[in-house]
Amino acid sequence: MSQSHKKILFIVTGSIALYKVAYVLSDLKKKGHSIKVVATESALKFVGLSTLEGLTSEKIYTDLYASGSNMDHIHLIRWADIIAIAPATANYINKLAAGIGDDLASTIMLAHDFTKPALVFPAMNTKMYEHPATQTNINSLKKWGYKICDSNTGQLACGETGVGRLLEPSEVISHIEQNLASVSESNKLEPAIKKSAKSSAAKVLITAGGTQEPIDNVRSITNVSSGKTAAHIANVFIEQGLSVTYVCAENSVRPLFDCKILTFKTFKDLETTLNQELTHNYSIIIHAAAVSDYSVKEINATNTGKINSSQDELIITLKKNPKLINNIKKISPDSKLVGFKLTSSHDQNEILSKVNSLFENANCDFVVHNDYSSIQSGHHTFNIYQAKQLHKPSLSLNDLAYELCLTAIKEVP
Repeated sequence: MSQSHKKILFIVTGSIALYKVAYVLSDLKKKGHSIKVVATESALKFVGLSTLEGLTSEKIYTDLYASGSNMDHIHLIRWADIIAIAPATANYINKLAAGIGDDLASTIMLAHDFTKPALVFPAMNTKMYEHPATQTNINSLKKWGYKICDSNTGQLACGETGVGRLLEPSEVISHIEQNLASVSESNKLEPAIKKSAKSSAAKVLITAGGTQEPIDNVRSITNVSSGKTAAHIANVFIEQGLSVTYVCAENSVRPLFDCKILTFKTFKDLETTLNQELTHNYSIIIHAAAVSDYSVKEINATNTGKINSSQDELIITLKKNPKLINNIKKISPDSKLVGFKLTSSHDQNEILSKVNSLFENANCDFVVHNDYSSIQSGHHTFNIYQAKQLHKPSLSLNDLAYELCLTAIKEVP
């Protein structure tokens, strides 16, 4: 199979929208991709086994307990480069979020390690989609790392009109192909890491999530950082045997695997924790946390209690916080430092200026750059800079994690 041809695992559940997925399977198969399908019992009420087999030229997997197939839930999820759950019914989404594994289609996702894209394409009636359980569980799946490719609004099979209509085949294909493009170098990098005997000796500190700066005792200024990027990097590091200390915001995404976790809320919390941890001789420090540039100095001469919301105007005075990253190498000079720079600009000179400032002011060894526009597009990529030069461009999150993992291992004597 060539680099452009990938291994796609489809999980199909019971919805009339399965007829659209038939077009998707046919198109991707014609493009040379290898496709395997796991079908729920209810899915086969809408589309027969022979149809799915004909579209993929592959056996269709349905039974968790079939003779000779007791490890299919492990083998299939490891085989795939990408997982597409289409259509994803309300029942399946809610089972997935609850961690239920009562058939092959649900058990297989319990074995998912979140190091490869898993796309969810909801399809259901509007009221089922808007039900609090469904919405809560969709948000949970997002936090865990699933990519929710949200439904269209239009006429539904039941005759009603509203949200919940499965995306059109061309849209489903577009989402899958965008994510396939990011599945590249990680398959090459992983064996190189596993062959290294130095993995267990590498100590890594990773910061994640965003700080909150209190305005009063119930309100705060914060940012949109979720910690998802750092959590994925931590998962790869831990899986490869590295010792990880994960310093994260209270509400940020956590690693799936066991590691030392320390939490912070405010700038001051993070500063105190870093000052303590940086004395522990880490091989590499990955500072991915989004730290507030300002904290609240004064609010109408007082910042105690809960501010009365009857005021037409509220004056908030902010004071600039020092750059925590600038002190990391001063405390831990022998550690390799990876800084992160998020920009919101298409001006390359401006981007380079901001990246270079981390090399100059924080003495970073590497800087990972990403732009807000790529996050919004759904095709999130990262650029690694070293010595003020572009070192690795346009990496997927998975590729970034493995590159940094290799770097961490190289730093072990």
